[in-house]
Amino acid sequence: MKKIKKIKIKINGKVKLINEKNNLSNLIKKLKIPLKKVAIELNQEIIDKNRLEKINLKKNDKIEIVHFIGGG
Repeated sequence: MKKIKKIKIKINGKVKLINEKNNLSNLIKKLKIPLKKVAIELNQEIIDKNRLEKINLKKNDKIEIVHFIGGG
């Protein structure tokens, strides 16, 4: 049986272990985050949501997920 390697990333300042071969789209789905109501930043760069599937996560990546809140 092949052992799945884990990598450490930070999501909104919290360290999380994830499978090594994981893309940003899979992570967002796993966290059950509604894409229409958030902005995603990877290593201090805002990410185009159309590119999520193409971005593979690497060790020590820093992800910030900001939720939009309506108000007046």
